[in-house]
Amino acid sequence: MDAGSAVATIMGDYASVEQWQTEIYLDLHRNPELSMQEVRTRGVIARELEALGYRVDEIGGGLVGTLDNGPGATVMLRADFDALPVREETGLDYASTATAVNPEGKTVSVMHACGHDCHVASLLAMGALMMRHREQWSGRLQLLFQPGEETGEGSKSMVADGLVERVDKPDVVLGQHVFCGPVPAGHVGVVPGPFMSTAVNVDITLHGRGSHGSMPHLGVDPIVLAANVVQRLQTIVARELSPHEFGVVTVGVVEAGTRPNVIPETARLKLNVRAYDEAVRARILAAIERITRGEAAAAGAPREPEFRYYESFPVTDNDDVVASRLTASFGRDLGEKNVHRIEPLTASEDFSVLADAFGAPYCFWLLGGAPEGVSIPNHSPKFAPVLQPTLETGTRALVSAACEYLR
Repeated sequence: MDAGSAVATIMGDYASVEQWQTEIYLDLHRNPELSMQEVRTRGVIARELEALGYRVDEIGGGLVGTLDNGPGATVMLRADFDALPVREETGLDYASTATAVNPEGKTVSVMHACGHDCHVASLLAMGALMMRHREQWSGRLQLLFQPGEETGEGSKSMVADGLVERVDKPDVVLGQHVFCGPVPAGHVGVVPGPFMSTAVNVDITLHGRGSHGSMPHLGVDPIVLAANVVQRLQTIVARELSPHEFGVVTVGVVEAGTRPNVIPETARLKLNVRAYDEAVRARILAAIERITRGEAAAAGAPREPEFRYYESFPVTDNDDVVASRLTASFGRDLGEKNVHRIEPLTASEDFSVLADAFGAPYCFWLLGGAPEGVSIPNHSPKFAPVLQPTLETGTRALVSAACEYLR
């Protein structure tokens, strides 16, 4: 049987799993958990996979459900399952009211503001349908559920806990991410090559010399130093990168001082850096250090600045051949008008860490989650993909992608 016929048969049975899938989605949405704290979520996924008949391996805070179904390719499909410290403002009757204690010890609201509940529900439904219709395909199916995507910890945790040694090497690694725009619900977007940017956060501590606000000449003001650094950092993209190179340097946090008449000892900057190329990112980071050290020296700072790099994400660089195959299979199984070649996104992901650990080619695509003309950014307190056709399309896209390889 050809892949198109297999997908049609498998998805022809979607009505039998729709209610179950919706209940899983609503449960996960009401009960979100922060990155690397997803104990309940992991338990729900493990229970459902075992009930479906998958062999389940817990690895590094995540899970891999495996189904061996005769000779053929090994296909890994990934969904992430952590949520964000965001207070939900969607007004939905299933909106999250959950709270949790973050790593800094602060109680925060928690919300699935990035659609990971949709990813899990789609992959579980796909797994259920592939199990029910094993006569339609042959090979090995690996459903990987990953913690801690938002902080970049989860994929590294699974790799560090022996993912590569504990499951068979996949021939291809596949995944999707829901967005409320730039394509509407019922549609998907594919990008060959660089799809999502590399990213890293940078904390900079600037040292001054404290003094009374009335006696600035007796101190070194780290707030003035911080202001100069912030201004100069904006010249990196504007004046050091080629107009053909993409880069972002955002200063998201400036912390300093306690009183209007006190010059503090230190100031702190928190930056986010993005690029579509690791070499460009390295040049940006080198420029950040050069400019910061230069401004500190010019200000007469008593100590060198301190730099800390964290929550680092690689470039998501889709394999051209895999992306081409999926574009064709999506066109066949979702309809040509529902498949789009889109521009790369400036968001970041750790999906590629998993594929790179195996040395396997991969493709990560965009799943539309909002009606035509509606655009709500991920991480917004109002982020809310429509249930349908989003869940069905997410399931169909995963079935289509897998069946392209599991003949």
